[in-house]
Amino acid sequence: MTNLNATFRHQNSALLAVKARLAPLVVTSEEIDVRLAEALTRLRLPTGLLERVAGVISRRNWDDNGTFDEAAAGAAAEALEEAKVDPKDVGLLINTSVTRKHLEPSVAVGIHHALGLPSSAMNFDITNACLGFVNGMTLASQMIDSGQIKYAVIVDGEDSNEIQANTINRLSQPGISRKDFVNEFASLTLGSGAAAAVLGPADAHPEGHRIMGGISRAGTEHHLLCVGDKDGMFTHTKELLAGGMALVVEAWKEAKGSWDWQKMDRYILHQVSDVHTDSIVKAAKLDRRRIPLTYPELGNVGPASLPMTLALESSKLVKGNRVLCMGVGSGINTAMTEIVW
Repeated sequence: MTNLNATFRHQNSALLAVKARLAPLVVTSEEIDVRLAEALTRLRLPTGLLERVAGVISRRNWDDNGTFDEAAAGAAAEALEEAKVDPKDVGLLINTSVTRKHLEPSVAVGIHHALGLPSSAMNFDITNACLGFVNGMTLASQMIDSGQIKYAVIVDGEDSNEIQANTINRLSQPGISRKDFVNEFASLTLGSGAAAAVLGPADAHPEGHRIMGGISRAGTEHHLLCVGDKDGMFTHTKELLAGGMALVVEAWKEAKGSWDWQKMDRYILHQVSDVHTDSIVKAAKLDRRRIPLTYPELGNVGPASLPMTLALESSKLVKGNRVLCMGVGSGINTAMTEIVW
């Protein structure tokens, strides 16, 4: 039986603009291999694992001239300008960043201030690992449908520099084992970047891209398989992949009762690795030619990965294209949301 609480349709929500900000510093996987050379030799591990296993050639980091939240605010300002939406008309700002400088206040308050949003605009953080941005879009769409707000801004900014440095330092210590290295391998694929989207009422914006709705499912029995903080991300890789794919397949099969997603024009996936992408392609029988990839050059930018990929792909989309946003976040949660361009 379909669970209506997690299978949803939007009535009047549209994506008006989506923008990405790339971090300026390129860090190649070869550079990380050089920094880990002694550890790789001691553990008898080959170089090039990040490229061969994960498919990550490089990732980005911020320099001293910018921060993740400034970049998120910059992307939001660009999106508002493209959407021709006055900041004073925004009723909601949701920040979905995993990265944060401190526990309180929320990251959202600084971005709200930077954008000059009115005091009437609600603002808060939603954090749900790599699924946060999709969750933010769903919540904003529901509030637009209800008429509670007219426009919403969803933002995300990520900074992987500290976790990257801490992971490399720890993996370089003498007591680290092969198992330790494997459990922290995913941390080395992380990258930095930012994205923002503006949502509004479809009836007032025929030029917008309709957010149709989708499905979400939870497999929280797996909540300890990937645990991260600023010190590192510790992952039970095989178990996480198996649990994530099982949840995706469950959601995909259940969605067939309400949605026809087998022949979409684009599948915008959360960007993780070759292994993750190959597994989803095989499990859902997707056409790989319709899946744009950004992780080879940008790495896994957490919840910013999916909207960054959508933003970078948007110039190739034409009116009427059907786009399925598909995300999996540690925890484990999955969500799929259809947008008609």
